[in-house]
Formats: sequence, C-alpha cells, structure tokens
Amino acid sequence: MEPRISLVTLGVTDLDRATAFYEGLGWPRRVIAAQGVAFFQLGGLGLSLYPRAELVADAGVPLQSHPSQGFTLAYNTRSRDEVDEVLSRAEALGGTITQLAQNAVWGGYHGHFCDPDGFVWEVAWNPDFALADDGCLILPT
Repeated sequence: MEPRISLVTLGVTDLDRATAFYEGLGWPRRVIAAQGVAFFQLGGLGLSLYPRAELVADAGVPLQSHPSQGFTLAYNTRSRDEVDEVLSRAEALGGTITQLAQNAVWGGYHGHFCDPDGFVWEVAWNPDFALADDGCLILPT
C-alpha cells in the first residue's frame, strides 16, 4: 500500500451551509454536477462534504450529534501573519475561534477554529515545514 490520504470526507448536518463556508474560504470546488455531495481540490488531496446521516449509514456506524474530537484537520500557512488572516476569515464565515493565535511550544504560531459543523481546524505557521508551490506540505527528514 502506498502511503497517502486521497480524500477526507466530513459528515455535515447542512450540506448547503457547509459548502458555502468552504467556498467562502476560497477553496476551489470540483465535480459541481455531483448531487448530494460537495468536492474541493486541496493540492494533492480532496475534501468532500457529505450529509452526516448518509455517511454513517454508508460506514455502518451509529449517528452521533458531534464530530469526533479525536483528531484535528490542519491548514499550514506560508507566513505567521496568514494564521491571523485565516482565523478571521473562518470566523466571518460562521466558524468559531476556539483558541486565539499564539506562539507554539514547537517554535511556530497557531490557533484553532471549529467550522459550522464542529470540525476542529488548526491553522499553523511552522518555520520547519515547507509548502510546495501547489500547497503540498513537505515534511523535513
């Protein structure tokens, strides 16, 4: 098996609201003709939004009212200032800031927000993690 994640699907309670939120972040939507799902191209990774009740039925797991807090999604920025810009934009679109941007113990700068469905996002600038021109993360060896 090749090491990769191809697509992250978020189970959302209101597909139209969630789609508008991510479009508002400026993310490019793809496969627009698809019914009942929204797809976004994020560099080499895809993000899909799918109604939560349908997602759990497909996966054969029980429906829960809130997404898991056992993980965070991360958006790495190209600069420290961009962290504050992304957090402000997410809040203006209906996200909730859960942790204001601050210096991180690992030497960078980061903050957190929840999207309208409660998915936790970290927005971080890490001086040791490079981003390729297409936005793909390049981890140091």
